[in-house]
Amino acid sequence: MSKNYYIIPIFVPHLGCPHDCVFCNQKRITGLSTDVTEDYVNKTIMEYLNTFPKRNITVEVAFYGGSFTGIDKAIQRKLLAVPLKYKEEGKIQGIRLSTRPDYIDHEILSLLKEYKVDTIELGVQSLCDDVLEKSGRGHNSNQVYVASKLIKDYGFNSGLQMMIGLVGDNREKSLYTAREFVKLNPYCVRIYPTLVIKDTFLEKLYQRNLYKPLTLNEAIDITTDILMLFQFHNIHVIRVGLQPTDNITLGKDVVAGPFHPSFRQLVESNIIRIILKEYLDEKIRSYFNDTLIIEANGKTVSYIAGQKSSNIDYLKKIYGFKKVKIYNNNELNFDTLNITLGGYTEQLDRKTGIKEHLSKLKLIEG
Repeated sequence: MSKNYYIIPIFVPHLGCPHDCVFCNQKRITGLSTDVTEDYVNKTIMEYLNTFPKRNITVEVAFYGGSFTGIDKAIQRKLLAVPLKYKEEGKIQGIRLSTRPDYIDHEILSLLKEYKVDTIELGVQSLCDDVLEKSGRGHNSNQVYVASKLIKDYGFNSGLQMMIGLVGDNREKSLYTAREFVKLNPYCVRIYPTLVIKDTFLEKLYQRNLYKPLTLNEAIDITTDILMLFQFHNIHVIRVGLQPTDNITLGKDVVAGPFHPSFRQLVESNIIRIILKEYLDEKIRSYFNDTLIIEANGKTVSYIAGQKSSNIDYLKKIYGFKKVKIYNNNELNFDTLNITLGGYTEQLDRKTGIKEHLSKLKLIEG
């Protein structure tokens, strides 16, 4: 996202969700409702707007935290009326919400169109029916395809959210879901590794040794291929990994699982490591014990170096380089690396490296 893009998050706990997903600790209460009011929404928007720059910005109000279209329609109208007013006044530019695939139909979409919603994100999690069933999702994969088409038919931006490491999931099933997402051609995607959260059924399964979460390295490896796939198909991935909060961290609400506060950086760094390795494997015999110099756009330098210089250490260890030096060169675009070995410089294209890797895995053709 641009540095001039700002989100105003409105967390809407959906107290009446009729499904107890195994990974969710939201308590089910009779009646489709929420305790968020239009006054709260108005106050939140005003507070955020007062902290933003006054010019040349794009602001979006996003309703998070539940199945928005599952709450009472009268309450939906009251909540949506608030950002609509700000949008019509030009103070915000977008309205986004999250919901379930089985809470989408013509009536719901007509309501959302009336209130000028721009983006609808679907909590899909998986497109494998056995995984959905074992996760207690309460919907099947066909409902995802139907809902996605309806959302696009009505002219909304479509967002899809997936989880890896669910009960019954594995690498092949996660990659299948990602490839099906590509076919659905969403506006944006989120990727979440499954975490064991306190007071969930998944925690009970974990304690009984009936569920084994992914390790951090396993989650990074699977997410690496998925992120590469989405990037190759120019699908905007707006989040990778659960956002850390005071409670969303190991030792607090997170009981187990591949949690890391900088999960996306670990994945992006792994992508660069793979691309560099596949490139250097063809070159290294001639340049053993040399200095490797990499020039890149400043925005990518941290990914290249890796967290705590892990990629630098890896390249030294594997290839025997005396030194690995990384320099900012903001004349280069995000996807271009200048590689210098033994006085000879060659450009390495990130997109080409991704294509070659995905081709080897048979995740794309050609």
